[in-house]
Amino acid sequence: GQLPNWLQGILLRNGPGMHTIGDTTYNHWFDGLALLHSFTFKNGEVYYRSKYLRSDTFNCNVEANRIVVSEFGTMAYPDPCKNIFAKAFSYLSHTIPEFTDNCLINIMKSGDDFYATSETNFIRKINPQTLETLEKVDYSKYVAVNLATSHPHYDSAGNTLNMGTSIVDKGKTKYILFKIPPSVPEKENKKSRFKQLEVVCSIPSRSLLHPSYFHSFGITENYIIFIEQPFRLDIVKLATAYIRGVNWASCLSYHKEDKTWFHFVDKRTKKEVSTKFYTDAMVLFHHVNAYEEDGHIIFDIIAYRDNSLYDMFYLKHLNKYLEENNKLASVPSCKRFIVPLQYDKDAEVGSNLVTLPSTATAVKETDGSIYCQPEILCEEIELPRINYDYNGKKYKYIFATKVQWSPVPAKIVKFNTQTKEMLHWGEDQCWPSEPVFVPSPDAREEDDGIVLTCVVMSNPKKAPFLLVLDAKTFKELGRAIVNVEMHVDLHGIFIPEKGLKSETE
Repeated sequence: GQLPNWLQGILLRNGPGMHTIGDTTYNHWFDGLALLHSFTFKNGEVYYRSKYLRSDTFNCNVEANRIVVSEFGTMAYPDPCKNIFAKAFSYLSHTIPEFTDNCLINIMKSGDDFYATSETNFIRKINPQTLETLEKVDYSKYVAVNLATSHPHYDSAGNTLNMGTSIVDKGKTKYILFKIPPSVPEKENKKSRFKQLEVVCSIPSRSLLHPSYFHSFGITENYIIFIEQPFRLDIVKLATAYIRGVNWASCLSYHKEDKTWFHFVDKRTKKEVSTKFYTDAMVLFHHVNAYEEDGHIIFDIIAYRDNSLYDMFYLKHLNKYLEENNKLASVPSCKRFIVPLQYDKDAEVGSNLVTLPSTATAVKETDGSIYCQPEILCEEIELPRINYDYNGKKYKYIFATKVQWSPVPAKIVKFNTQTKEMLHWGEDQCWPSEPVFVPSPDAREEDDGIVLTCVVMSNPKKAPFLLVLDAKTFKELGRAIVNVEMHVDLHGIFIPEKGLKSETE
């Protein structure tokens, strides 16, 4: 096929790559050692490169030729040859776990720099052109967080906004929103960007020892949206997991009898909206987008009935699912919630306060709290992406993967949130990754541009490829075939040529 002339830059992707080290194997797919890969677009040509993230975790494991650093679903234990004192010390030092720097989930931009991220307090700077691993940054040196999301947001001033969990700090557990500036004063070195990190606000956890798990958050022009879900981490279990011989994932539990609470923080005042908004129990990983309209906040998320998704990705289950075509236990649902921030305070109890045309409701309860029910936009989509120029604004299009019977996506789709139309791309034995939208330089409409996705094949005779689709029509423009083994990955970022520092810099 033919690539548009304007497509110049790098598609950078991240995900688990190595699951076996020596005689040891990770239990869970999300534990594998991070493998970065990139597609560089230059004058109609595509160049492929891949490299393992040379994290401290990678180096320790490879040197020992076994898994020696614990991951979320796999606990690593001291070498049986170690003496009893070293062993006892190992057990004690795991009480508040030293987390891994195997940053395998996403790529974050901060100023001119790029970082591999996961959900721990560590991020690793990388060179997007060579995929070389550079310095390690520990968020906890600059802000009191033990965990942080791998889905930051970027504002118009170039700041990177992210959220993390602060576990029992000064007797409180809270969720912290922090901001990393895009640049630092000339006279200071680059590392001091994190010294300029600013805490925007914090939201107290409803429970000291059971904070909510979260993978992303939402943002509109004036508000930050944080969803406190009843999928929670048990801190006491976490602290004793190593001694009890269980993995950290077993310290997460879903409380289906509980509510899901919505928090809205005013960016200007840094204060939370005082009205209590809630919905039924659910589990979510990905926010799609959010915006404000006529005194309402509208936010779209991908939600599940329970937490069974994580369990499916244990390697022992994954092979079984793919062989037996087992149905997903819980299908993802794209839900739109509409929350009235301005409403008649004298409205009757039981009345629906949503005044926009939608099946979503927000009903006033006797205690003044507001119970929200969503409009279901569509089912079976995951890994949602949008045209990021429309982030926090009214928008139409979601680009996503389609998951039907398997936890691994079989198609990619373009969904119109207004007309509910859906366009598909899929081929037999093809497993695409998260689609990334790249706007064309002279874009006038939201879907002027292309969609990029990496496709792996289940037919060993067929090579994987990078697929380029016209974002408007979803018709194939071209594919770049890669004659190496490519892995299913998680998330990525497109860096336009102008966003890349020249090699000399």
